[in-house]
Amino acid sequence: MNTTTRRSALARGAATAAALALPVLPRFARAAEFTYKYGNNLPPTHPMNIAAKKAADRIKEETKGRLEIQIFPSSQLGADTDMMSQVRNGALEFYTQSGLVLANIVPVAGINGIGFAFKDYDVLWSAMDGDLGALVRTEIEKVGLVPMKRIWDNGFRQITSGAKPINSPADLNGFKIRVPVSPIWVSLFKAFGASPTSMNFSEVYTALQTKIVDGQENPLTLLESAKLYEVQKFCSLTNHMWDGFWFVANRRAWDRLPADVRDIAARNLDAAALEQRAMLRDQAKTVRSKLEGFGMVFNSPDSGPFREVLKQRGFYAEWKDKFGSQAWAVLEKYSGKLG
Repeated sequence: MNTTTRRSALARGAATAAALALPVLPRFARAAEFTYKYGNNLPPTHPMNIAAKKAADRIKEETKGRLEIQIFPSSQLGADTDMMSQVRNGALEFYTQSGLVLANIVPVAGINGIGFAFKDYDVLWSAMDGDLGALVRTEIEKVGLVPMKRIWDNGFRQITSGAKPINSPADLNGFKIRVPVSPIWVSLFKAFGASPTSMNFSEVYTALQTKIVDGQENPLTLLESAKLYEVQKFCSLTNHMWDGFWFVANRRAWDRLPADVRDIAARNLDAAALEQRAMLRDQAKTVRSKLEGFGMVFNSPDSGPFREVLKQRGFYAEWKDKFGSQAWAVLEKYSGKLG
């Protein structure tokens, strides 16, 4: 064998050995065929982001890497209203938003926020996994968004204050309270004589710290994960409304996915919604004691006087007229007679 032939053989042998030494990578280790962004306004530690991460991992595995969902929590992609615009124009593929904020473009999506409509979770899930949820999803689809079947839990909402507990409707008179950017929240607290101020969640901590507002309202788990206990002293367990998150996709982005990939994504996202509901329920069993450990003081006002004020001041009549008698009838199928 001449020198040139020997060198060629050695080179081929080295190349073969190197190739065999390389790890055998799964097909989905390559760049994903579809890389979609998912934005939300909650901290990474919130059950919604924990469950969404698990779902994204399962989707990537089951699609063999074809669909990768990148999660952007804590309003990294902009405030609520910014992300809403992005998911509608296709700059953002997935988004979770409160139905009551979504109501700015899909009015009936706010119907779950009617004050004191649901007495407990059994009634609530029966409605939102049943005819009421189906009604809302149909309307969401009309604005170019694709809602997943299961709504995610954000919990029954409580009122916090930096200066005093809320024991009765009279305590809300003149009370400056932050509410999300949603007309039904403004209407509810105006009926109590409060001064509601709409702002995105990313602004809430600073607004409370600088006393631009006196208080806010949110589920207990969010008080902990967003550390609102650092700037609020009192928490009144009013359960005045329930709020959830619709997991929506941009229609064009969703339709670009092959049918089998869509099926895998929808199935896993809906399964994650049920997991997230369970996680939030488990957290709720311990979060009050944690918040008390941080110095928060709790009280449990009677809901009866609050409901009576809403009835007397026309809140229920106003929203029955806005939602329409058909949607209102579906709500009252679960809530019982309101107003």
